[in-house]
Amino acid sequence: MSDWNLFVHEEISKCTDCEVCTDVCCTYYATNNRLFSPLARLQMVKKLLNGESLKQEEIRSIYLCTECGRCEQVCPFDIKISDVIADSKKILVQKGLGPLPKHDVIINGILEKRNAVNGDPKKRLDWIPEKYRSSEKFEETPSETLLYLGCLPSYLVKESAAATYELLKEAGVDFMVLKDEFCCGIYPYNAGKLEIAREIFLENIEKFKKLGVKRIIVPCAGCYRCFSKYYPDLLGKTDFEVFHIIQILNDLLKSEKITLRNNRHSFTFHDSCRLGRKAGFYNEPREILEEMGIEIEELTENRENAYCCGSGSGVRSIDKELSLNIGLKILEESKQNTIIATCPFCIFNLRYIAYKTNSDKKLVHISNLVFENLAKYD
Repeated sequence: MSDWNLFVHEEISKCTDCEVCTDVCCTYYATNNRLFSPLARLQMVKKLLNGESLKQEEIRSIYLCTECGRCEQVCPFDIKISDVIADSKKILVQKGLGPLPKHDVIINGILEKRNAVNGDPKKRLDWIPEKYRSSEKFEETPSETLLYLGCLPSYLVKESAAATYELLKEAGVDFMVLKDEFCCGIYPYNAGKLEIAREIFLENIEKFKKLGVKRIIVPCAGCYRCFSKYYPDLLGKTDFEVFHIIQILNDLLKSEKITLRNNRHSFTFHDSCRLGRKAGFYNEPREILEEMGIEIEELTENRENAYCCGSGSGVRSIDKELSLNIGLKILEESKQNTIIATCPFCIFNLRYIAYKTNSDKKLVHISNLVFENLAKYD
């Protein structure tokens, strides 16, 4: 029995069917369908382990879990429910029951175009600010620090890539970027396709080693989780440290490498699942915003109880309608017109929801807000 099979067995054995987890589940809230609750999913996984057959809608329900982790905050037996769901996808693939057809389409696209959003590789670097385009030397400028942008910042939330890059330049941080950047591999890993994820992970690892990379900075919460957790889980110890840009910006502010103008505005702040519940970064973004004099409007459910945007673990690629219905709650609860986030997945999905619902809410990556309010640098 594999380590993750054993883990799933042990975690499921703790469940007493108390249904406390159902009350906080985003997919259950959005559908009012018990099939989309954590308890129902745990029961499906138990059937899977016992060799019982699953209906197609049950398999689909497992894949429509965003793995946001809200259920784990309330479980009286501390069952790692989202991790159980994640490992169950590996079991589904192992048994030839997964992933879903749309997963394979996107995974094939990653292997063909080296990104998860069907972006044109020739346009990947369009985000580079004009004043740096002629001077950027990519790998020819050796550095132990790599700014790894990721698929969404490179293609769909380009302003977050540009602002992150320019902030580091203005602060005098030594770093390089890759001319040919391969997807981090989070999508096939989340789909349970471990062999394909391993191939991508190994290709990236080899490139990082060849370039002497010891530190990776990312603007994306998904990339952060992939490099910091999934790479070591699948490959063992890695030779680099991973930092989200909020960690770097917070350090730059504290060391006075950058200073910010007083903004004096009120904005809503949204905690992303991958940086919040999964990594514990609650104070860093708030300290950055407070440094600007911003009054933070907290959502009703925030920090460890923050509501999911609906796009996590590939859910948006499978069911846009469900993703929309989950994330809509955030837009409806925000009293401010502008919502600040640290995750390009959250930003892209919530922008889509705003567009589809004719909402005037604006989504801004924290890097962009910091760059817009930069006062001086050393």
